[in-house]
This record gives sequence, C-alpha cells and structure tokens, in this order.
Amino acid sequence: MLGLGGDRLWADMNRLLAFLFHQGVLDEQFLQLQQLQDHSSPNFVSDVLSIYFHESERLLSNLRSLLMDREFWDYKKMGIHLNQLMGSSSSIGAKRLRNVCLAFRASVDHNNRPGCLRALEMLEHEYCYLKNKLHEYIQIEQQRALAAGVRYPAQNN
Repeated sequence: MLGLGGDRLWADMNRLLAFLFHQGVLDEQFLQLQQLQDHSSPNFVSDVLSIYFHESERLLSNLRSLLMDREFWDYKKMGIHLNQLMGSSSSIGAKRLRNVCLAFRASVDHNNRPGCLRALEMLEHEYCYLKNKLHEYIQIEQQRALAAGVRYPAQNN
C-alpha cells in the first residue's frame, strides 16, 4: 500500500489524465503506452516521452527553418517532417497535436504559405502545452514511484 501520499499522487495523476483526455489533448494510445510500463521498466513512459520531446523539437526546428527561407519553400521536405511528427505524436497519443499536424499538412499540400505560417504557430503553441502537461505527468509519476520505493532516474528535460 502506498499510504496517504501515494493515494494523493494517484488521484493527482488521474485528475491530470482525465483533464487531458477531456480536452482532447491525449487519446487512448497514451493509455496503451502506460500499459507497457511495468516493474522491469518503471520509467518506460518517461523514456519514450523524452525521446518524443527530443525528436519533436528537432522536427519543429526543421519546419521553422524551412518556413523562414524566403526564396525557396521546399514543400516536400515540410511534408516529410510533418509526417514524422504526426506519426510520433500518434504513437504517444498526442491527439490534439496530431490534428494540428493534419491542418498544417493541408496547407503544405496546397502550397499555402500564409496557412503554413499560421499552422506552425499553432503547432508550436500546442507542442509547448503538451510538453508542459506531460512534464507534469512525469513529475507525478516519479513522485508516485518514489513513494512506492521504485528507483526512478532523474529526467534532463
């Protein structure tokens, strides 16, 4: 039994996840990701999210660089980066971010430069929101694991 502190942390985590599901930020794929975590890999979700954050930031940076080139827009490269971001977002259950990627992709497919610029702004905003909320989740998960006596390595994000 985790005791009162552990019960509070479970409640905090459940409230946060319920909020993120209600807001459409996450979908059931996130729950499937959680189910892959067990005693042999107590930081599995945290590790996957860390990789996701690193790769997503690289892709967002690449998209921004492509959009800032005023002479030549490489819509094909933008599409490739968006497809990668959509795929990785889907794999962790980042529903709202994936949906913003789809809207961005529509602007890319129509060579709509103003639409791409607006979509990038929305994408960066949504990514920051998701990252902040998932860092909150990771912190609660680490506290819960510590309360249960599980060793949990510190994150560097």
